[in-house]
Amino acid sequence: MTINKTLEDGTLTVALEGRLDTFTAPDLENELDSSLEGVKEVVLDLAGLEYISSAGLRVLLSTQKKMNAAEGTLIVRNINEIVKEVFEVTGFDEILTIEGSEEEEPAE
Repeated sequence: MTINKTLEDGTLTVALEGRLDTFTAPDLENELDSSLEGVKEVVLDLAGLEYISSAGLRVLLSTQKKMNAAEGTLIVRNINEIVKEVFEVTGFDEILTIEGSEEEEPAE
């Protein structure tokens, strides 16, 4: 998995590519933990994420809790259908703030 981070004006944007699974979740957790100080908003761009496991979900939930405690926000952007389905089945679509997913289609 590739993790690209940018920090600008208190907003940490993290773009993920590849698979967020048992092997890569600790890497993401370490990257986030080392970058959250002074951050008021975390944006996770999942456009390049192909797969997410329960270990990956745990990292997202942990980050959500940390941001809540710091009175900050976590926004998840650009989820694909595979990740969207995992979020729906697990209820994470109710826990996380999700923007700009592929399922947004114009109303007829």
